Amino acid sequence: MQNSNVYSLFGNAAGHSLDDQLALLAEVVQSFASSLDVDETLHNAIEKFIQYLSAEAASIFLLSEDKSELVCRACAGPVDITGLRLPATAGIVGKTVMTRSSQFVRDVRLDPAFAQNVDKDTGFETRSILCAPLMVQENCIGALELINKKIDDGLFDKRDENILVALASTAALAIHNARMANRLIIQERMQKELELAREIQEGLLPAKPMEDYPVQGMNIPAREVSGDFYDFFTRNDGLIYFNLADVSGKGMNAALLMAKVSSLLHLLARDVTDPGLLLARVNEEVCETVSHGMFVTLVSGFVDPVTQTVSYANAGHQPPLFRHKDGHFEEIEAMAPPVGIMSGTEFPVTTLSLQGGSLYLFTDGVTESADTNGDEVGVEGLKRLIVTNQSLNGLSRLEAIVGKIRNPLVSQHDDITIVMIECK
Repeated sequence: MQNSNVYSLFGNAAGHSLDDQLALLAEVVQSFASSLDVDETLHNAIEKFIQYLSAEAASIFLLSEDKSELVCRACAGPVDITGLRLPATAGIVGKTVMTRSSQFVRDVRLDPAFAQNVDKDTGFETRSILCAPLMVQENCIGALELINKKIDDGLFDKRDENILVALASTAALAIHNARMANRLIIQERMQKELELAREIQEGLLPAKPMEDYPVQGMNIPAREVSGDFYDFFTRNDGLIYFNLADVSGKGMNAALLMAKVSSLLHLLARDVTDPGLLLARVNEEVCETVSHGMFVTLVSGFVDPVTQTVSYANAGHQPPLFRHKDGHFEEIEAMAPPVGIMSGTEFPVTTLSLQGGSLYLFTDGVTESADTNGDEVGVEGLKRLIVTNQSLNGLSRLEAIVGKIRNPLVSQHDDITIVMIECK
């Protein structure tokens, strides 16, 4: 653009030369580029706006997240209206945003769109307004407003409008860039927190046992953090405690509840031998503190490796799958609701004699997964995988089963957790 054309666009706005106006634009652009603190930058820039355009006051309004309100994020002048909220369609600012075009009101007394209540609340007298939309591509995010020109006839003119539009364009881009940068920072922070949460969860899982240990387990989370968990350890009296659970919901809330319930079970199971009593005590604690309607389906019990018996209580979880020594399967239904549903719940105890058989506990992430053929595994599919891999021992069998139900071509939608109990 030639200098003559630039001058015809900006003219002698507010009594400043073309060089002054270009210097202002350059200074504002530089200040926006050098800071990601959008509020601080807007406050600094708006002081320059009223100085160069000889306005009594100036303000920047941004649309709220739901686009229902306009919120003043920065202002300069005799009255501080920072934080002022207006309906998105109210006043000259609202009209600017709704029409996505600049508004040039020489005398607000003659314009019905002017929101007089702001003057009444602040005691400031508005005579004329110049307002430009803050546009990012086709989206309007707010408006830049000037009030009452202090020189000449006290009225803004077309040249003032032109330079305000240019300033608004620069401000809009800076606000957009700052928001994008802040989102990236927040995402990175959340990612690091999720990674830390995953490390904590992994620390709650039992260490990999010997191949001939009666209890083996695997957990494959669908996301960074898991709502499933399992645990097992040998008590001082020789009994082996075990559990497997699935927390309702996804994300951090489920992960936090998972950590709480897992820790409670691990602590109480060192002294409590009755699985029903153990779940009853945990249920009371969860009912007192759980929120958002969350609950936990859970199987928890003890293995006596000497007598090869298992006693457990099932709190609303999927039926454990018991493969008898002769090869036939038995599904054992739950007899109590999930933990966290209702205080005072009793949890009946089931006792099994393994005698060469195997007990499988699993979450719905196992049966609802798509196998390597793309079909849902289901309980029948799990049975077939157990039979196919029966010659493998311990964790090797679980790894082979999970390897068949994890389809690398299909996104994993739920956590996969499985526990096997078998005494040789």
